[in-house]
Amino acid sequence: MKYELVVDRKTATLSVTDEHFEYRREDGTVAGGYSVVTAGDVAGSVLIEGRSYAVTMLGAGEVSVNGRVFHVEVFDPRSLRGRRGPAESSGPQAVVAPMPGRVIRVLVEAGQEVAAGEGLIVVEAMKMQNEMKSPRAGRVAAVKTAEGATVSAGDVLVVIE
Repeated sequence: MKYELVVDRKTATLSVTDEHFEYRREDGTVAGGYSVVTAGDVAGSVLIEGRSYAVTMLGAGEVSVNGRVFHVEVFDPRSLRGRRGPAESSGPQAVVAPMPGRVIRVLVEAGQEVAAGEGLIVVEAMKMQNEMKSPRAGRVAAVKTAEGATVSAGDVLVVIE
């Protein structure tokens, strides 16, 4: 799985497999083996080549790594939206699974009004729980999965209109 990132206004790419990663940025590349241990919904520990990092999801695109806060934006280059902002798109918008995993919680139901950035569904992938958020304000047109379901990368989870 490959992602495009913006970390503290610097672009990077992250390629991840089950056991290895490659993080490429303007000033160099970091690569190697890794493992992840979760400690609740928003915290965990990442072990990279024998060095441990305490990671906490702070919300609103902020992540704390060993006490240092980073603003992080993640883009899936396979997404039809690409890097366009949610305000630039019109019509129904699908929220898709970023990688294979299992649906842990469905936080909305069809017909419900949602705000931009509101949590829609929680998917567990690679031992981490990822909350999929609404790309814009709107109404939930459809929920295409259920709690406990297994999903593949790119599967449509929720449609917002």
